[in-house]
Amino acid sequence: MHRFYQMFVTPGLFDDWSLINEWGRVGSPGNVRKEWFDTQEEAIVAGNKLCTAKCKKGYRTIRTEK
Repeated sequence: MHRFYQMFVTPGLFDDWSLINEWGRVGSPGNVRKEWFDTQEEAIVAGNKLCTAKCKKGYRTIRTEK
């Protein structure tokens, strides 16, 4: 089964940061979950922990930075 999992760290409107997770099957709309953090560093640390866990399950990392 072809699945995907993607994460984004984005700023909020009120000096907060969010980690947005989207996952599902390739070719279909995914599920979305948002987690809010006080600082960008906290959001990045949470994203890195999640990325490590997903890589252990067989997901591959593709980084796109803008």
